Amino acid sequence: MLQPMRGVRVLEVAQFTFVPAAGAILADWGAEVTKVEHAERGDGQRGLTTVLGVDAIMKGSRFSPIFEGPNRGKRSVGLALEVPEARAVLDELIKRSDVFITNFLPGARAKLRINLEDVRKVNPDIIYVRGSGFGARGPEADKGGYDMTAFWARGGSGAGATPAGADRLSPMPAGGYGDNIGGMTIAGGIAAALYARATTGETSVIDVSLLGVGAWATQFTANLALQAGGVPPRPPVPRHGSARNPLIGPYRTSDDRWILFSMLQPGRYWAEFCKASGHEELITDERFNTVEKLMANAPAAGELVAGVMAEKTFDEWLEILAGIEGQWAIVQDSWGVANDVSLRANGMIGSFDDADGIRRELVASPVQFDETPATLSRGPLFAEHTDEVLRELGLSDERLIELKIAGAIT
Repeated sequence: MLQPMRGVRVLEVAQFTFVPAAGAILADWGAEVTKVEHAERGDGQRGLTTVLGVDAIMKGSRFSPIFEGPNRGKRSVGLALEVPEARAVLDELIKRSDVFITNFLPGARAKLRINLEDVRKVNPDIIYVRGSGFGARGPEADKGGYDMTAFWARGGSGAGATPAGADRLSPMPAGGYGDNIGGMTIAGGIAAALYARATTGETSVIDVSLLGVGAWATQFTANLALQAGGVPPRPPVPRHGSARNPLIGPYRTSDDRWILFSMLQPGRYWAEFCKASGHEELITDERFNTVEKLMANAPAAGELVAGVMAEKTFDEWLEILAGIEGQWAIVQDSWGVANDVSLRANGMIGSFDDADGIRRELVASPVQFDETPATLSRGPLFAEHTDEVLRELGLSDERLIELKIAGAIT
C-alpha cells in the first residue's frame, strides 16, 4: 500500500485527543511520529479510567481504547521539558523533524519555550502546527477548550441537535467526537503544507481550532443565518417525516429498532415504497396521488408510513427494502458500527496486537490509498521508546543515565 507520509518525521508535544488524533492519522499514512510526554505524568489521557461513565480500561489489562485510538503507531519519549537538561534533547528532536504539532496553551508554550520562534530558531524549515480551542488570535487565544465546549457548544452542533422546547441540551454522541474530526482536519492541513514546502520551498504555520472545525461542520445553518441576519426559523417538525416529505426521518419497527429514510424526492419514491411495503392502495389515495398533494399532506402520509413500518420487524424490513432505489439506512449503536458489514468489507476496522500480545481492533482512519486498508499498530506504553529514540540521536548510555538522574527523561 502507498504510504504517502513515509519518510516524514512528526514531533508531537500534545495530549488528550484533538491534536494527537492528527498524529495517529499521519502514522496510519506512514509518518514516523514521536510523542513527547511529561517525564512523570505522561499524556493526561492515560489517566482516564472511565469515559462517559464507562470503564476505559478493562481490569487486568493495559489496553485503553480512548488512548490507543489517537496514539496508535507512535513512539513515546518521556521528556521533562521544564528541566534545563532536557532542552538539548528536545532541540535534537526538532532538528530532525519535518512537522511540530502541539495543543499546549500559549502560556505553557512560552514557559517551555516551544513557541513558533523557539522551534523555528532550531529548525527554520519545520512546519509548525497549533491546535487550539478558540483560535490563535483574538480575546480567547489563551482560553483552553475541549470538543464539548469549543466544538459542540460554541460551534453550533449542540443547539442544532437539540429539539425545540427540550429541557436539556443534547449531548455529544460520542467522546472525542469533535476532537477526531479536528484531528482529520489538521492532518489534511499538514499534507497540504508538506506539498507546498516540497514544491515551493516555503514552510508554513498551521492553525486549527475546535471552534473553527465546529463552525465548518454546521456551516449550512450558519450560512443561512448570515444571509438572514439572524437565526433562521425552525418550522415545527411533524412527529413522522418532514413538513413536505413523508419519506424523510426515522421510523420505528415492530421490535423497537429504527430505520431512517432520506428519500429527498417524495414523488419519485412514494409509489416504490408503497408497493414494496404491500400498501399499494396509498399510491391512488386521493390525498397522495400527485406530487403536489403528497407534499401538501406529508404529515398525514408520515403518520401512515409510521403505522406501516410498525407492522413488521427490523429484519423483515431489511429484506423488503433491500432492493428499492430510495435511500435509507439502519440506525446503529456503537456495537453495530463496530460490526458494520461495509466497514468490515473495506478494512475500516483494523486489528493489531496490544502490548500484552492480545489481538485488538480499532476503527481505522477513513482515508485509504490504492484500495488498501491502513496497517495499524498499537499505541506506545508511557516513555517506552525514550532510550531507543535518544540513541538514534547519538546519545551514549552514560549520557542517558545522566539525564535520568537529572530528572530530564524517563
